[in-house]
Amino acid sequence: MSFEVNGPVVLAGAGKMGTALLTGWLDRGLAARDLLVQEPNLTGTAQALMGRYGISAASNLTSLPMPPAVIVVAVKPQSIDEVVPALAKLAGRDTVVMSIAAGKSIASFERYLLQGTAVVRAMPNTPAAIGRGITGAVANAHVSAAQKGLCQSLLGAVGEVVWLDDEALIDAVTAVSGSGPAYVFLLTEALAEAGTRAGLDPQTAMQLARATISGSGALLDASTDDPATLRRNATSPGGTTAAALAVLMRDGGGLKELLAEAVLAAQRRSRELGI
Repeated sequence: MSFEVNGPVVLAGAGKMGTALLTGWLDRGLAARDLLVQEPNLTGTAQALMGRYGISAASNLTSLPMPPAVIVVAVKPQSIDEVVPALAKLAGRDTVVMSIAAGKSIASFERYLLQGTAVVRAMPNTPAAIGRGITGAVANAHVSAAQKGLCQSLLGAVGEVVWLDDEALIDAVTAVSGSGPAYVFLLTEALAEAGTRAGLDPQTAMQLARATISGSGALLDASTDDPATLRRNATSPGGTTAAALAVLMRDGGGLKELLAEAVLAAQRRSRELGI
């Protein structure tokens, strides 16, 4: 992966997701000299990373020798109205502003920017911390092919990227992949707790549950088969797995219907937060 930038890459916010992005960029060859970080309260992890590469953080970036190629806004959504107006003053004609602030629309950024500024809204998820995330992204009409390519490289440094044509679909992305890791972690908890009810000690039950969830994910990733085929391959007619699936898929719904209800609830909440 290569990064071709015609100006600094400004990262506003070096929390967990900002640090994950920063790590991915540096690991994949983005030059430290091209990076500027705005973060008044560095965590130990971010501080160690930046110290290793000789990158300093500013509390506020008020001026730059040249306009940024990209400004990545990775602050908490409630800080947008405080942080973005100052960052907007740094943007040049060819700057693209990319937000990973959950629930904040493209329009909420455009109101602070000069008309015609390129804006990308993105929703990554927490596996980005190990380079295995996936991000849904959407661009406004002013984003050029080169700017989209730069954003693709920056987001792709921490996992896969899916581009959407309709910003409204970001709420669905948030509900499926943005919140999705929590669903998987809950499934791991539930599987371990079920194991203890079946007689296993808690430590063994958790070890089995964690390895089963992570191993199944790795198999799914490595396989060309779809999940339904993999499920059928793991199920012998009349066997133990079939008995369990009869409960999880009862009445033609079961777990699938419950998960659909959960995703729709998350989607509704994402829309509410964006208002």
